[in-house]
Amino acid sequence: MRFTTVAFTAAVAALLTAAAPSATAEPHAARARAATPPGQVCFWTKPGMMGQAWCYGPPGYAEAENGTQRSAYSFESRANGSVYAISYGAGSSCVYREIRKDDYDEDWTAWATKLDGVSHETMGCEQG
Repeated sequence: MRFTTVAFTAAVAALLTAAAPSATAEPHAARARAATPPGQVCFWTKPGMMGQAWCYGPPGYAEAENGTQRSAYSFESRANGSVYAISYGAGSSCVYREIRKDDYDEDWTAWATKLDGVSHETMGCEQG
């Protein structure tokens, strides 16, 4: 088979176009969410899933780490069910916020300064 210069140039251009990133590439947050490992929920210290990150995988309770305790401004869950963000108040009081499978918030200001830890159960806390 013999290619002309025009046919060869067109074929190379088609291959390069297919390999090039799309002009409508997905936003940064969508790419960041894809980084959350299956079976876990991740929290970030800044909105838009930026900053330091900490991930939790059930079961059990874990204190938030890596700067996210009381400073979790975004999250994404790829856990296989609900997990619960836990916030401790004065004394033995505590509240929880349910985080469902595939739930995420790029600007979690309502709970950003409340997160103390995460559990696979409500730990006897009240919904808050």
